Amino acid sequence: MNPPRDHAKYEARAAIVKALACPARLMIVDELTEFGERSVQELTAMIGTDASTVSRHLSILKSAGIVASRKCGTNVYYRLRMGCAVGFLECVESMLREDAEMRANV
Repeated sequence: MNPPRDHAKYEARAAIVKALACPARLMIVDELTEFGERSVQELTAMIGTDASTVSRHLSILKSAGIVASRKCGTNVYYRLRMGCAVGFLECVESMLREDAEMRANV
């Protein structure tokens, strides 16, 4: 007989995956991975949208525990808190490359 599943654990996992399930948020994670800490203004310029939209994306990432922030004067700086997310995204990239190679060989 199988032990009961811990549904709270799966809900918590889903919240993290949902937070990453947006192209703009993936761009933010890539930017923070590559360049380290960035201000909201720098991320806004990189994404090419308004600051309120970027702040909303950052709030979602922060709520999921993926990023952390610090305030310095009037600026807020974000950094990647969950470095293991990079490994997950590298796994996704590997799958995409494999799929592309399979399609190219068909």
